Amino acid sequence: MTTKRRKPASPEAPISRIYEVRNAARLQDLCGPHHRHLQILETKLADFGLRAESQGGGILLIGTAEGVSIAEATLAELERRIRSGTDANDMEVEGALEAAQTPGQTFGGLVGLKKPIKPQTRGQAKYLELLANTDNALVFGVGPAGTGKTFLAVAAGVAELTTGLRQRLIVTRPAVEAGEKLGFLPGTLEEKVDPYMLPIWDALRDLMGQEQMERRMARGEIEVAPLAFMRGRTLKNAFVIVDEAQNTTVSQMKMVLTRLGRDSRMVVTGDPGQVDLPGSQPSGMKHALRILEDVDGINAHYLTAADVVRHGLVSRIIDAYAAAGEG
Repeated sequence: MTTKRRKPASPEAPISRIYEVRNAARLQDLCGPHHRHLQILETKLADFGLRAESQGGGILLIGTAEGVSIAEATLAELERRIRSGTDANDMEVEGALEAAQTPGQTFGGLVGLKKPIKPQTRGQAKYLELLANTDNALVFGVGPAGTGKTFLAVAAGVAELTTGLRQRLIVTRPAVEAGEKLGFLPGTLEEKVDPYMLPIWDALRDLMGQEQMERRMARGEIEVAPLAFMRGRTLKNAFVIVDEAQNTTVSQMKMVLTRLGRDSRMVVTGDPGQVDLPGSQPSGMKHALRILEDVDGINAHYLTAADVVRHGLVSRIIDAYAAAGEG
């Protein structure tokens, strides 16, 4: 995960403050092995002249007023995560730093969820604002793996379902994955496709619990199905998520976009850098983003490697592939 640096408008006299930590074990976790976490802070906030040193009972922070404030907020967020049972590691330090610089860490726009949704980056915060605005009937969430584009879309759908704003939550995705052919897998079509839907099931369980998920599925309020099942239908009063949309063909994308019925919303998520369509077929998502760019009522939000909230190495891998001209 990368953090954008902002330079102070003019040189400032450095200030110093101590971030107090009364628990010795907690102080060690915050500093990291061989003070590695403090070194990360110093590197990320170097433009603010930040220095961070462990002292008895706290961490001494020296730098510009803004740099020290950001460092304090980062340590407070990291300490909150440690208290909640999260392991203190490099990824969490970088996530805490990004969260400290993201306005409104706890996002209040989605209600009815098992747990509150907290954007971890500025990009996620903007994406959630689009999802929470019910006037946005069609939203494209575009970005690399690990940016939360699908999970946050599912969260918005669950919130609208549980609060009664929509009658159904429908999640669909094309059955094309990394060149594998479903015909060679055993079982019925549903059994073949189900493993590809695991990320969706995981998100639903996390956001509403196993019992409520199963109850609503039994009532037909939640449907998770391959894209082929959408043909010929009109999806009314539903929150529709089209996941892995980079693997739709142009005709499939047109088909699913035109399924949108009265009182419905649709979120289309995907990573144009990971198209698995066979041969030289163009991606329906790429095509749609191009031709719908100026159409009124359609919103597209682009997440980047800076919004990756998986292992810190993932964003650097994405950047390396991009630099090589792949993705």
